[in-house]
Amino acid sequence: MKPVAILYDDIFLKHDLGPGHPECPARLQAITESLNDLRQDERYIWVDPPEASPDDIARVHSPQYVDWIRQNCEAGGSVYPALEGNLVPETYPAALKAAGAVIQACDKVWDGEWGGAFALVRPPGHHAVKSSAMGFCVFNNIAVAAQWLVDKKKAASVLIVDFDVHHGNGTQDAFYSDGKVAYFSTHQWPHYPGTGSKREDGEGNGIGANLNVPLRAGDGDDEILSAFNDRLKPWTEERKPEFLLISAGFDAHEDDPLSEIRVTTDGYRQMANVLKEIADDHCMGRWVITLEGGYNMKALGDSSRAFLEGIVG
Repeated sequence: MKPVAILYDDIFLKHDLGPGHPECPARLQAITESLNDLRQDERYIWVDPPEASPDDIARVHSPQYVDWIRQNCEAGGSVYPALEGNLVPETYPAALKAAGAVIQACDKVWDGEWGGAFALVRPPGHHAVKSSAMGFCVFNNIAVAAQWLVDKKKAASVLIVDFDVHHGNGTQDAFYSDGKVAYFSTHQWPHYPGTGSKREDGEGNGIGANLNVPLRAGDGDDEILSAFNDRLKPWTEERKPEFLLISAGFDAHEDDPLSEIRVTTDGYRQMANVLKEIADDHCMGRWVITLEGGYNMKALGDSSRAFLEGIVG
């Protein structure tokens, strides 16, 4: 049996947006504590990931933006309003390693060396756009990895599933006119960042490759599982993806302070069961998860564990 990789490095704890910020190092500590016993489980391996190169980041971001982040961090950092927090000297290497973790996961899973992977990273990524940070996100980790799969592995069809409570505007933007990378999102709407309506379905070569299923405040397991079973599964039958990438934000949990969606911990396990079925049916069992949001520490740790168990099976 191929091992499932958990990718993590302590550098992710050194990226610090500021006192009292919800996107804090304790988030990763909550998850690693929840998963710690898996270090003795032979089905899993823990991996220290490499940094992505600036050229890899520039697959979806402007080189000028990448260099600006580097220079700012090397000069000691500063308040960065678009990020809604601070840049610190450790932000740049942490952000490179976050993207590098997802790239390495895609490489190893695509080649059949790993049976799947969970990148426990921060900063998160799905709000970051071509030339700017946004919403706690510096580089768009999952978009960088998806484009890497297309460029390096010649993937003809990649599927990104994003269930963070906030719509992944940056990921949608990166592939909105690209038919090779499809984007599916469930999210609270209307809500930050204001994108993600049903009408946003792609343009040019990307028409039909973008599917948003907005959820209303108060929706929970039934509604999000209906979106997965009744919207995502038939859409995936049409798309026939070769690889499944998952933007796993656990802030739609019923206990999360930044959400009015009411997904339970077991709901995340059931969502993972659906995604395992999709990966097995269409992607040769190939899946990679990367962490996005989630701001209640107990809910984040418990939901991450439940989701991982659900997709591993």
